Amino acid sequence: MNLRDLRYLVAIAEHRHFGKAAEACHVSQPTLSGQVKKLEEWLGVAVFERTNKWVVPTEVGERILSHARAAVACADAVEAEARAARDPLVGTLRLGVIPTLGPYLMPLAFGPLGRALPRLSIELWEDVTETVLERLRAQKLDAALVATAVPEGELREIPLFTEPFLAAVPAGHALAERERLAEAELAGSLLVLADGHCLRDQALAACGRMEGEAGAFRAASLETLVNMVAAGYGTTLIPGLAAGAMRGRDVVLRPLDGPASRTIRLVTRPSFPRMKAVEAVAAVIRRVAGDYAEAAG
Repeated sequence: MNLRDLRYLVAIAEHRHFGKAAEACHVSQPTLSGQVKKLEEWLGVAVFERTNKWVVPTEVGERILSHARAAVACADAVEAEARAARDPLVGTLRLGVIPTLGPYLMPLAFGPLGRALPRLSIELWEDVTETVLERLRAQKLDAALVATAVPEGELREIPLFTEPFLAAVPAGHALAERERLAEAELAGSLLVLADGHCLRDQALAACGRMEGEAGAFRAASLETLVNMVAAGYGTTLIPGLAAGAMRGRDVVLRPLDGPASRTIRLVTRPSFPRMKAVEAVAAVIRRVAGDYAEAAG
């Protein structure tokens, strides 16, 4: 018994005719009939009841056919997976993204990604950098969007774009009257995210503060951080892509004098077999970020 014989059984059951089944299987009728007869002899039961005008499955044949159809379907699924692997732009790409980037970049990118790569399905997973990278190393993700460098040689990284930081201060704050601000001017009232967020470390570094100098407040999300600024509780830094989400808030955004920014990277395992898919996604996101920066500028 082999897969070819099972396909013959399924074709006969579908067409109820040996000649039509042979045509569908691209073999001669004697070949198909001979193989089915050999299979029945090997099984020791008749799968089909035959006359000169028709052919129908026997009672045991119906049960055998249910297994044959399942086997053929599984074999077809194996072939489909292999075809998808040969074409890296087909199928699902499991993409990790950090919380300070996902809500602002992905709504801009999903449309262009769908148009440029219509047969690629993006499955998104949002978490802090360390967790996203752990899932990537464990092969639970295929690639990840992060804002920090990864250990050299461990993962492959594709730099996408540089995102500037903006100062966020309460409306009515003295600093809101200024056109530009120095990072150090925010240091005394700087609010930061909780441990584990790379934006926390980047904000502290940009404003010249050490870890132990951070205030007691620790926000779990950038949204909470901005709401606290709007309430007059302090100041913070936000990534440039988040600027659009600040409209209608009691928050004033100002550019910084210094070069405070972060580089967004798409990282993956060097051994990941669908590197072309990762590179294609990188190209689309790079273009989207460039278009956004041009429009915002």
